[in-house]
Amino acid sequence: MVKCCVIGKYYYILTMSGPIQPFSLEEEYKKSTKITPEDIKKFRDWVDTQPHLPSEHITDMDLILTYHCCHRSSEVSKQVLDLHYTLKTLFGNFFKDRVVDDKILNTYSLYVLTLLEVRAYDNSAVLFCRLLDTDPKKFIFAEALRACLMLVDIWQYEQGTWPGFVILIDLDQCTLGHIARLDLQSVQQFLYFLQEAMLLKIKSLHFLNAPSFMDKLMMILRPFLKKELLDMLFIHQVGSKTLEKYLPMEGLPKGAGGQYKSLVQCRDDVVAKVKNSKDFILAENKKRVVEAKRPGKPKTISDIFGGVEGSFKKLDID
Repeated sequence: MVKCCVIGKYYYILTMSGPIQPFSLEEEYKKSTKITPEDIKKFRDWVDTQPHLPSEHITDMDLILTYHCCHRSSEVSKQVLDLHYTLKTLFGNFFKDRVVDDKILNTYSLYVLTLLEVRAYDNSAVLFCRLLDTDPKKFIFAEALRACLMLVDIWQYEQGTWPGFVILIDLDQCTLGHIARLDLQSVQQFLYFLQEAMLLKIKSLHFLNAPSFMDKLMMILRPFLKKELLDMLFIHQVGSKTLEKYLPMEGLPKGAGGQYKSLVQCRDDVVAKVKNSKDFILAENKKRVVEAKRPGKPKTISDIFGGVEGSFKKLDID
């Protein structure tokens, strides 16, 4: 069973049962990205010359997502595509041996991680994140990120490019006990991947229902945030309506100040979608680099955080 959802002027097929379906390349090229099949053919020709990249598993949609997030710059796209799959290979906590099993499904049961049907006023897609099970002992930051990053890959497979990407993190029910369980390695790796190698255009990051200890959370995050992301980071106090400037508040889930689905229904829908994504996830695991085949010196995590990378991807130019 499927249903159509209108987002902007495009129709997206939302899978209700059965395997998820890829977004049509024909429909993708109809979007206002100004990306052409000729652009992607040239990009493909370059990928095929890189022996360490998994070129046989990289799809045209992967190339389109990269070219789009890099504002159609050929040279930047090459660097970001390489870094994207390099980090997916090196950051094992998030990307190694992805599989839809009881462990990952249990992780999804603890959170609300959902792509809202409402768009931001600039037509960006909106990711909403919130604790559902509030027991700090069950909060494992790296596993939560692993689940969230898997979902982003699934959604992009289904929907193709987005004009932008807005992240809402609802801190309601978050305690100092949760903050204490943030490990710095996961924070550093995730924020680096988010800013330098995710195949999307980040437009803004919002913390909702900011607690009294928000300063402690920012002390952890700030060292790993580029100025561009700091400039697009917004903190909304408990009971504040300041988010209304960016998107319709009624688009938030019920229980989070909106009129969308309940938090539990959002969670259950995501669990169902992930269960329908087993084949996609298994195929995605093949999109990793072979460092032994890289021309020159193989990349390591030390190389990544040694200051060599990270100067080419702009979070937002538009």
